[in-house]
Amino acid sequence: MIDKNILYPLFLAFAISVALSPFIIPFLQRLKVGQTERKEGVQSHLKKAGTPTMGGLIILISVVVTSLFFIGRFPKMIPVLFLILGFGIIGFLDDYLKVVLRRSDGLYPKQKMLGQIIVTAVFVVYLWIQDPSSLEILIPFSGGKVLSGDWVRIASAVIAFPAIIGTVNGVNFTDGLDGLATGVTTMAAVFFTAASVTLGAGIEPLTAAVTGALIGFLLFNVYPAKVFMGDTGSLALGGFVAGAAYAMRLPMFILIIGLIYWVEIFSVMIQVTYFKKTGGKRFFKMAPIHHHFELCGWSETRVVTVFTVITALLCVIGLVGLN
Repeated sequence: MIDKNILYPLFLAFAISVALSPFIIPFLQRLKVGQTERKEGVQSHLKKAGTPTMGGLIILISVVVTSLFFIGRFPKMIPVLFLILGFGIIGFLDDYLKVVLRRSDGLYPKQKMLGQIIVTAVFVVYLWIQDPSSLEILIPFSGGKVLSGDWVRIASAVIAFPAIIGTVNGVNFTDGLDGLATGVTTMAAVFFTAASVTLGAGIEPLTAAVTGALIGFLLFNVYPAKVFMGDTGSLALGGFVAGAAYAMRLPMFILIIGLIYWVEIFSVMIQVTYFKKTGGKRFFKMAPIHHHFELCGWSETRVVTVFTVITALLCVIGLVGLN
């Protein structure tokens, strides 16, 4: 029987997400916070120009409101929820500057990076003070062996910065097709819910709430999308994935269940590096890599389906790797 601490937040967050969408989407339309598409990008995406963005507010509100009913009994949710909100606020500021105030660059790269470093630092310091064991590392497929000790915790705290910030930006790069980041992260949220129950981590109400909020949002974000999550949503979801992994001593598992995120971010790095080294040649037809597949003839829905199914299979592998 499924625990009520999973079912209740799952359905509550789903209901809030579905109920909010018909109000927030028209509100965003009235604010004229529409998506802009590059003319040199995938041509089929030009028709998406004007679709409301900043829909990540729907996800954030659904998760936060739902979490308030459970956080008193599940205090280990606090640092993960902080990471979700912290990165969500950075994403919101970036979206607001770009689509409301019409500042094309949004937050400057240095501002965004500084914000991400500060949020990550607060998260790591909180874990170090409140629950140092969270900085230990469970080794996948080891029969439950955990790397522990002061030096492991110190190394884990240091590695947390590139791991968390990299994951956050990986989710951000993944958010380029209707339902892609939503579908992939829903699979990740299901994995973390199962992992939390299996390991007794005590954050399953939050992971279930994220699952419910994403499923509700997906009803409006699936192709053809009526709303996009924007950086508000993608950065918040990146914070969720990284935060949940660290809260359960599973940072290594990000490389398994979050492989799509890392493939996306490395495809951009490869493209930029190759472009500079070869004087303008491209390694991929377009980066991030989901656009490469589109330009190879794949439909948008096919890319989303394949990436989501791959993540689902990787999550099954991750669950096996817990033992």
